[in-house]
Amino acid sequence: MWNHKAWPGRFLPQPLPPKERLRAYAGWCNAVEGNTTFYATPARSTVQTWAQQTDPDFRFVVKVPKVVTHERRFAGVEADMRAFLDAIDPLGDRAVLWTQLPASFSPADVEALGRFLRRLPADRRRAVEVRHLSFFTDEHATALLESTLADADSEWIPFDTEVLFASPPTSEGEAEAWAKKPRTPRRTRALTDRPVVRYLGRDADEETVEGWRPWTEVVAGWLREGRSPTFFVHTPNNDDAPALARRFHDDVRALVPELDPLPDPAPVEPATLF
Repeated sequence: MWNHKAWPGRFLPQPLPPKERLRAYAGWCNAVEGNTTFYATPARSTVQTWAQQTDPDFRFVVKVPKVVTHERRFAGVEADMRAFLDAIDPLGDRAVLWTQLPASFSPADVEALGRFLRRLPADRRRAVEVRHLSFFTDEHATALLESTLADADSEWIPFDTEVLFASPPTSEGEAEAWAKKPRTPRRTRALTDRPVVRYLGRDADEETVEGWRPWTEVVAGWLREGRSPTFFVHTPNNDDAPALARRFHDDVRALVPELDPLPDPAPVEPATLF
């Protein structure tokens, strides 16, 4: 996601051709969620422009199409996955395959997930996000999923919404998030050397920052263990997300000073009439 409507003129130059927007975003952050691939597989030529606009160490976490995960539930998806894997091939090992599953995906479905993960190319990093509450509250379901993911060298992506649901919504965006986002307990265990975390705060920046305090220690610990985590910061409106992501990185870097700084973004000139 690098085309958010509130960012041009603040984090991205305006006007800016669509094929240059990812390059500008990459001046702020060194990873991005590829959420649009959930709705449609992009053309390979489009993905090639993504690769060209970013440095070799820039990371993409690209969502597996919903026809695979939600509509067909891994059954008869060979052609769809071949097309998807071919499309994202220009990203090489910078891409993580993000399999996001619906809340209806229960422990009874884990065997199908395991078969799917094991059939993915061995050189492709993969990570799974689940939303069924039992995976977080039932120790047998947790163990089953962790074992399945370990067998496929796959990470478990936590989507931390605890801060969002800690108090009633105070904005339209928070109310919408309350209605749509999952309420699952915070999970901080990494399964691989490249954990991925999705964190959702509030529209008030300071509430978002206060809510991520536990994560700074967790991420710092992963770094000290030699892991290479990717942490995404969201708010219901996402208006300040790039600046918040950099602030989180600074908080972690205060604990792990040897962590490389993020790139310096190019100055954004204010829009003019002429």
